[in-house]
Amino acid sequence: MQSREMPYSVTIAPSMTLREMMETYGPDVWNYAFFLTRSREQASDISQEVFLKAYKSVGKYRGQATLKTWLLTITRNTAFSWRRNSFWRRFAPLGDREDTGKAALSAEKEAIGNQYANRIWEIIMELPDKYREVLVLDIQQDLSVAEMSALLGIAQGTVKSRLGRARNKVRTAIKEEDL
Repeated sequence: MQSREMPYSVTIAPSMTLREMMETYGPDVWNYAFFLTRSREQASDISQEVFLKAYKSVGKYRGQATLKTWLLTITRNTAFSWRRNSFWRRFAPLGDREDTGKAALSAEKEAIGNQYANRIWEIIMELPDKYREVLVLDIQQDLSVAEMSALLGIAQGTVKSRLGRARNKVRTAIKEEDL
């Protein structure tokens, strides 16, 4: 390979380049990320991030586990960080849940958290279109009020009021179901 392809020709494991690693383990990393997130977009983003992290931390790979296991560990950690940083941060205003700051959750608490997140999404998907649309643009796409206003062709004040009403409807549903 030519030296201009430096990022893809870096040797990761004995005689394996980054490109070969991506071709060999890319489908496994993507499938695992999809399993964890249930989202094609997030799985693709996470997969890219995994290989970037692997490239940056290749010196930390000690060879104690197979390369595939190392990559899947990075995938799992990245997916959980992704979910924690992107999903829960945006839902903080919806509930009265406090972050306990504990680094590791038990399997039971993690499963309950997943059920909680899934139920919140079900509640969101049951909202009327105009509320669901702004909430999903806020949560999934991380658009600003101005960006949503331009995208939807409505005033920024209307976006703000719809977001407020949508959040209130979700909060009310959560309280009614005692989540």
